Amino acid sequence: MNFAMWKKALTVIPDVSKEEWDSLDLISKWLITSRAAVLIMTFLSAVLAGLFAFHDGHSVNLLAWVVLTLGLILAHATNNIFNDFTDYIRGIDRDNYFRTMYGPQPVAHGLLTKRQHLMYFAVTGLLAFACGLFLLALNGWNPVIWLLLGLGMVFVLFYTWPMKGLALGELAVLIVWGPLMIGGGYYVLVGEWNWKVILASLPYVLGVTTVIFGKHIDKLSIDRAKKIYTLPVVIGEKAARYTVLAMMISSYVLVVYLIAIRYFTPVMALVFLAVPQFLKIYPQFLKPKPETRPEGFPEGQGGWPLYFAPLAFVNNRAFGMRFMLGLIADILLRLFFPTFWV
Repeated sequence: MNFAMWKKALTVIPDVSKEEWDSLDLISKWLITSRAAVLIMTFLSAVLAGLFAFHDGHSVNLLAWVVLTLGLILAHATNNIFNDFTDYIRGIDRDNYFRTMYGPQPVAHGLLTKRQHLMYFAVTGLLAFACGLFLLALNGWNPVIWLLLGLGMVFVLFYTWPMKGLALGELAVLIVWGPLMIGGGYYVLVGEWNWKVILASLPYVLGVTTVIFGKHIDKLSIDRAKKIYTLPVVIGEKAARYTVLAMMISSYVLVVYLIAIRYFTPVMALVFLAVPQFLKIYPQFLKPKPETRPEGFPEGQGGWPLYFAPLAFVNNRAFGMRFMLGLIADILLRLFFPTFWV
């Protein structure tokens, strides 16, 4: 077991040669193939689903919460694996396409055969589906949860094609990480739909959406040439950059609004501890992507030629962690001082 590679694959998208790949254990290969470094965004969504349940005064079945978290992470991993397979089969991830520049594309780089890649997809997807069936059984085969499971499968299978190429990929991310993961996860755990939870999830979910926006800005010219009409391709590079900044700022505005309507207590102002990280990266979004790698900017392993995506990812991680800690503090405050901010 290569624990060093496990740790590396959970923090960056590591570059590996065929020789190094052949020496790795199965878990290391799966972590690299599934692009595990980005699964932290889904982990936080699943955690937030349970925290919102506690916030609203519900008890939570801890086993259900763990299975929900595992299932969502496996579903995201399934999509990442299928994304690479689909784009390779369609001829997109070939001829030094952008995807093959910032990390190993298992089939394009000869690390896996198409059959092996499909096996990774099938096993990961079946495990995710098994988690869904467990939660269904735990909830008496609730038809709403069947619907949520079905919607999840649709997004896993059809995000790469045709959604991403019809300027629907960014909207799909907003829907999946918010209403579906957090709102749907909340429903699975407590048995009720709560629109305030959907609203309260948006500060974090907007950050997740900036990451996919950033990646699509990074490869805008290449996507345009290949007729992949992501939203940045449709609205233009400058409008896309300013849309990302607007979403980042809106996250803070929404937290203030949720405090003002007393859904959150003032302790949620902890998220403003992430402002210094935002101030570090926002000037880059005011200008087009540089033609060459800026001095000091990381290369490979999730770095250059990605530029806006890693900046957005770091910003979202900083905000998301403080949002989660703020929510935990909010729950504890309500637990020990139940009449505060009522």
